[in-house]
Amino acid sequence: MGRIIFYEDRNFQGRSYETSSDCAELTSYLSRCNSCRVENGCFMVYERPNYVGHQMLVRRGEYPDNQRLMGMSVGDCIRSCRMIPMHRGQFRMRIYERENFGGQMHELLDDCDSIQERYRMSDCQSAHVMDGHWLMYEQPQYRGRMTYLRPGEYRSFRELVLGPMEKRIGSIRRIMESC
Repeated sequence: MGRIIFYEDRNFQGRSYETSSDCAELTSYLSRCNSCRVENGCFMVYERPNYVGHQMLVRRGEYPDNQRLMGMSVGDCIRSCRMIPMHRGQFRMRIYERENFGGQMHELLDDCDSIQERYRMSDCQSAHVMDGHWLMYEQPQYRGRMTYLRPGEYRSFRELVLGPMEKRIGSIRRIMESC
């Protein structure tokens, strides 16, 4: 079971809030969140409520300054989080060139460091995750902003509100760590 502790101030100072599950609105518990400590597990942390905006995967460890961790500007802080459950078994996802599962379709069973090079897809705008938990990156080689996908249908990546991400998917990686 995962466990994360959020702190109002940098360097684990101020009031704290601990959780082992998803939290759509951290400001219900803290006035702000500027540092965190992951005791166990993996979590996605988000800059806005309801799992929206810039996001970052955090593993077991200490994160004394969220601005440096997530590249946020002064005044921004973590506002929501999702616990990523450990997945055992196969990973399977279908990606589609267009929204609503249109255009080219390719099935992924493992990581893909470049969607363009491997599949010659100019764009990826929808997906169906059948098994496992995945990270999509805006650039090849697992660089740039990321978005977390858990099992389910994603008819349009516009629904994900990827923030400033150009909605281009450059690479995809499985979340396999036992954090």
